[in-house]
Amino acid sequence: SSTWIIVASGFVEPVFYLLAFGVGLGQFIDGLTDGQGNPVSYAAYIAPALLATSAMNGAIYDSTWNVFFKMHFGKFYQTTLTTSIGVLDVALGEISWALIRGAVYAAAFLVVVSPMGLIPSGFGWLAIPGAVVIAFGFASFGMGLTSYLDNFKQMQWINFVLLPMFLFSGTFYPLSVYPEPIRLFVEAMPLWHAIELERALTLGSLDASLLGHLAYFGVMILLGLAFTAKRLNSLFLK
Repeated sequence: SSTWIIVASGFVEPVFYLLAFGVGLGQFIDGLTDGQGNPVSYAAYIAPALLATSAMNGAIYDSTWNVFFKMHFGKFYQTTLTTSIGVLDVALGEISWALIRGAVYAAAFLVVVSPMGLIPSGFGWLAIPGAVVIAFGFASFGMGLTSYLDNFKQMQWINFVLLPMFLFSGTFYPLSVYPEPIRLFVEAMPLWHAIELERALTLGSLDASLLGHLAYFGVMILLGLAFTAKRLNSLFLK
């Protein structure tokens, strides 16, 4: 039952943020626009960011904590890799759960926010495959990185990285508030690309930058899979 609570919290948490900040605080904030200069409400501005963050969190949970327990307590991978299954098969199998969760979170979130008028674009449904791409990117690295962690204290480093990335990646305000060096640093982070991808799809701001965000995750996925497969190979197939 605890597992289902964790899974459910991944969907409920962004909805709470949306109600508290988007609906509650949002009535006092204006002047925001989509990528094409059209005015949007604060709730519509942060909704896709929360959707992207939800996809990231679900992917990270599945590819870190889930993998950590299987690796150190269940000895699942040591047993599996004695069969004809290869390290890339194992990695893709674990990542597939993250993709399913990303799709479910996105679909459920859209069901909640669409009746609120927060998905003005007819392309808003594309946020679901967008969330899958985001989950794939984060999960492809998560499993490999987790293999370097040996105890629960080290696992807390994951939240230490994710929380500031969530707060400062353009989730609640545009990057124009930052000095140039900080803005460039944030724009190099994967969550910023995830947020901009989902924001473009839900608000209908479709331009060439969308291809740039997709290319970023394409490279991230390929590098993550190569890194994770190599790490598992050196760890379990010595």
